[in-house]
Amino acid sequence: MAGEGTSSGFGHFSLNLLRIGAGLLFMQHGAQKLFAVLGREEAAELFSQLWLAGVLEFWCGLLIVLGLWTRPVAFVLAGEMTWAYLQSHLPRGFFPATNGGELAALFFLIWVLLVGNGGGAFSVDGLVAARQRARAAD
Repeated sequence: MAGEGTSSGFGHFSLNLLRIGAGLLFMQHGAQKLFAVLGREEAAELFSQLWLAGVLEFWCGLLIVLGLWTRPVAFVLAGEMTWAYLQSHLPRGFFPATNGGELAALFFLIWVLLVGNGGGAFSVDGLVAARQRARAAD
């Protein structure tokens, strides 16, 4: 899966499913922080570190769902998850199973996968790439 829209079959379907599902799940974490929903009682203070995390998680999660600018957005989110793990989880122990960092580690791995593979054909990036290939073929 070297580029957007170049793969087919189950691998292509599963890449898109992972991208959309992970983006929707990530958006929920941002919504909690920004809008005090889904079990959170108070929104993050404007322009705080937690608010910035919420902005990244909600809006970049939406970009991931759409597959718009997938690679650079996933790169930024991988950085956010690295920061979250180092700042919030690693001080409580090395292993994610004991320090509560499983989600940060798993999201990091998903974002790295998307940096390497792109959003797939069923994404805005994939549609743009397909259109460019069609124009080049003419």
